[in-house]
Amino acid sequence: MPDLLLELRSEEIPARMQRKAAGDLRRMVTDAMVEAGLTYEGAREYWTPRRLTLDIRGVDARSKDVREERKGPRTDAPEKAIEGFLRGAGLSSIDQAERRSDGKKGEFFVAVVERPGRSAEEIIAEIVPRTIQDFPWPKSMRWGVASREPGSLRWVRPLQSILCVFGPENGEAVVVDFEVSGIRSGDRTVGHRFHAPEEFSVRRFDDYVRKLEAAKVVLDADRRKDIIRTDAEHLAFAQGLEIVPDEGLLEEVSGLVEWPVVLMGEFEESFLAIPAEMIQLTIRTNQKCFVCRRSGAEGLSNRFVLVSNIEAADGGAEIARGNGKVVRARLSDALYFWHTDQAALPDLASLSDAASRFKLDLAKPLDQRMAKLDALGVTFHAKLGTQGQRVARIRDLAAALAPMVGADPEAAARAAVLAKADLTTEAVGEFPELQGFMGRRYAALQGEAGSVQAAIEDHYKPQGPGDRVPSDPVAIAVALADKLDTLLGFWAIDEKPTGSKDPYALRRAALGVIRIVLDNELRLPFDRFLTTGDLLAFLHDRLKVQLREAGARHDLVDAVLAGSGEGARRDDLLDVSRRVAELGRLLDSPDGANLLSAYRRAANILAAEEKKGTRVADAVNPATFEDDAERALAQAIDRAEAELRQALAAEDYATATASLARLREPADLFFERVLVNAPDEDVRANRLALLARIRTATDKLADFSRISG
Repeated sequence: MPDLLLELRSEEIPARMQRKAAGDLRRMVTDAMVEAGLTYEGAREYWTPRRLTLDIRGVDARSKDVREERKGPRTDAPEKAIEGFLRGAGLSSIDQAERRSDGKKGEFFVAVVERPGRSAEEIIAEIVPRTIQDFPWPKSMRWGVASREPGSLRWVRPLQSILCVFGPENGEAVVVDFEVSGIRSGDRTVGHRFHAPEEFSVRRFDDYVRKLEAAKVVLDADRRKDIIRTDAEHLAFAQGLEIVPDEGLLEEVSGLVEWPVVLMGEFEESFLAIPAEMIQLTIRTNQKCFVCRRSGAEGLSNRFVLVSNIEAADGGAEIARGNGKVVRARLSDALYFWHTDQAALPDLASLSDAASRFKLDLAKPLDQRMAKLDALGVTFHAKLGTQGQRVARIRDLAAALAPMVGADPEAAARAAVLAKADLTTEAVGEFPELQGFMGRRYAALQGEAGSVQAAIEDHYKPQGPGDRVPSDPVAIAVALADKLDTLLGFWAIDEKPTGSKDPYALRRAALGVIRIVLDNELRLPFDRFLTTGDLLAFLHDRLKVQLREAGARHDLVDAVLAGSGEGARRDDLLDVSRRVAELGRLLDSPDGANLLSAYRRAANILAAEEKKGTRVADAVNPATFEDDAERALAQAIDRAEAELRQALAAEDYATATASLARLREPADLFFERVLVNAPDEDVRANRLALLARIRTATDKLADFSRISG
């Protein structure tokens, strides 16, 4: 069966867009092929900085013939209905339709649509231009004279050539001929921009890959990553060093080169006085280079690894020297920032009011930066005041939370005051990614307590699903205060998330609160802090998301929150999560699944009878029992309720669910042997009361009516 090879070659595609763009190309082309009636055995995409490539194997040589019958209206239907049928079927006259009868509904029209199959080349020649025209680049551009014309081609960078060949594995391949914005498809491409810019022709994918490799282009991005990783590790090892891992940078660099050549540069050891994270970020951001450290030792070395896109005649010495020159200039800036941030500000006299408000010591550099932040009056939000006002709110909230999480209130207040101080430092001004980290370093230099240092760095955390959660009590208090202030503030001004829009990252803040609470097993009375019920409901919605990602069912959260269990607090997120976990374990067992069935049977009968106004006894009367199954169920409910009461009071949810699970057998026996709607009204009312007790018992743990499945 034939294979399709497609290459779209352009000027350099931004590295961050390449992987997704190649995937989009595969999806769009293969989806369109299948829709047109072409099947294929497999497809794989490739990308380099200058090309997107698609290799599709085992494509049908032509689409199948299609015969489709479309049933139309009755022959005596209104004219408008018949006209609509003709348009939908693509018929020009009703004479082209057949008349049929099914013996019941009378005579009706049928359109028989026959479409002959088409060659794959013809179909592909339609699909690829449409794909190129509709390609979903995040950003795109027009270029050249054609850009003046309405509807001219947009591409991420100027598109230079299109290679599109189709043919069997062993045989002649043909060019799929089409044109897009003046660019005609062909069987030719070029290699590396500098090493092999000459055109060459290709016949199929294997031939294409081999010739590209000879032309200094490694097509497979994952292979380029492996080359960079392996060569960098070997180069560092030869110097007694090791590479500081950075998968994000490795992904980016592999998208910057077609022929990776790994080199090593160096800078003066005096720059190692700068914090390692600041050095790494400086070199990574500005030069896309990897930093090194001594094998088995802490701290960085003064060597770095860079990736070139060419094989230089001098072995890369000049390239390494040039990169080293730029790195030294950037590190000189970083060293200046580092020293400047530790020096006194020139306008201390104007900061006295701010220092008084926050009890700051203006002899300390970080205190000065906090005073500066307050004095500048930087707006946090037009309706929520300045950054200084926000820090004051976080300070008070952290101090209130501190006793609840086992932290010292004074330490929590001090950490909250200094947590945002590094926002006015030179280092964070240049590298916003270092906020929190630099604050911790500067706090250490001025002798702050270790818990205060940790809180300054960790109060932003967790910032995503993979981020770590603060564990120090002071850090927990400040991190919770920071996130709760955000939620409370934006709820107060009615700036809540709507649909997919969440400009203030309130969902992330709520998930951060939940992760801190659950990971640290905190019992917090959120009803003391959350002023509106819908904010607690918002936290519950995020709790569902968090528990679902951990493997729990989201409907169980609804069931637990709606339950009437004694001592249950909807604002105690840890308690809710524990109830959900045990309920999930119960329902995953055979006893739990059967108990749920028994509950539903009881609830359905009760609902139906209550709707009809059937009397249900106020209490179960053993004297009315006619069958031992009634007596056994009543006794089982008595035991379950007593055990539930004790277990829920002790928050022993494993015992609570086990006591409910023991209702399964007597309930099954009851439904097997007893007719609930007995002819005698008193017997019937008593049996309905027994079912009501099942519903009441289960409701103490969770509202089983909210459990799906």
